[in-house]
Amino acid sequence: MTSRDDSADPVVPFASPAAACGPRWVETAVAYDGILLAGFGGPEGQEDVIPFLRNVTRGRGIPDERLEEVAHHYRHFGGVSPINAQNRALKAALEAELDRRGIDLPVYWGNRNWTPYLTEAVSEAAAEGDTTLLAFATSAYSSFSSCRQYREDFARVLEETGLGETVTIDKIRPFFDHPGFVESFVEGVRDAIAAFTDDGASPAAIQVLFTTHSVPTDDALRSGPRDTDWGPGGAYAAQHEAVAAWVMHRVAELLPAAADVPWELVYQSRSGPASQPWLEPDICDVIEELPARGRTAVAVVPLGFVSDHMEVLWDLDTEAKDAAAEAGLAFARTPTPGVSASFVAGIVDLVEERLEGRPAAERAHVTGLGPWFDVCRPGCCENVRAGFKPAAAGIAP
Repeated sequence: MTSRDDSADPVVPFASPAAACGPRWVETAVAYDGILLAGFGGPEGQEDVIPFLRNVTRGRGIPDERLEEVAHHYRHFGGVSPINAQNRALKAALEAELDRRGIDLPVYWGNRNWTPYLTEAVSEAAAEGDTTLLAFATSAYSSFSSCRQYREDFARVLEETGLGETVTIDKIRPFFDHPGFVESFVEGVRDAIAAFTDDGASPAAIQVLFTTHSVPTDDALRSGPRDTDWGPGGAYAAQHEAVAAWVMHRVAELLPAAADVPWELVYQSRSGPASQPWLEPDICDVIEELPARGRTAVAVVPLGFVSDHMEVLWDLDTEAKDAAAEAGLAFARTPTPGVSASFVAGIVDLVEERLEGRPAAERAHVTGLGPWFDVCRPGCCENVRAGFKPAAAGIAP
């Protein structure tokens, strides 16, 4: 696979010159002058909850009474999502690590769905004269909601602000198998298994469930480049499966008993109508079945999340934990990367590979799927419902 398309004509909108002609990996040094930390956003008070959910579901015509069915997750925690505080902490940790390495780049933080919005962050960067931005989205995998939707928002912001002629936004590659992200799960899985065995559980009676956000099956099938058959869950499922297998292999190297612990990938947090197929199996359905498989303990690993989002606090720490209690299972939920030293250092490693134009062959990755592309391929991660919209950091459409 070559690193550059045959055409030298610009095919990537809103991109730096090095990325504009659509290389799979940008192997040319780029003098970025700012980092754009792109988050999902979340409410920070009871009065924010419904307006936030309107933003998340914009264009879908969902009435407030249906949104209130989801709002109770946030209201249970005082209407405050943990995600903004987590991104403030991540921003501070990134700034400290950049400073430690002598990298003089400001970090601008903006969200897709709540304040501070991406529009504010990009406008602030432009006002400071920082116009060649490298974006880090707080989602590791390839799918519409975890990659392309961020790219579409970058394009929308540049168009709405009129900054598309002066500001460029490239995006750090999906980092699902970068060691800085993946290693942060290993210790938690090892510790959970060790604690269960110390309490008398046999390895074969322990179940590890790697969990991630479910997505519509049609969207999953279209995740990743169109020129590869990724299987029934698309690149999204294939990436998670590959990372989970690597984590269990690594844990078994550290804790030999873990080699006999069964594991599988499950899904959570589906939100579509019952008539629409989403990726399965659901985590709570699987937990309910575990006693019949001879399991006495379950370790839940939030592999699809970079920090303790609401989907972790409610869907795992509340609903999945309750399901385990009803099934009579010992339960553990392992940590997310958060602001762990390995994760923060890994993000800055990803920044450095773009600053340097590091060759793909020298880029860190732990599975056979990586390193993933810097520039998304044509038709990557289409949203079946909405179709293609202009998107930065990828070849059109």
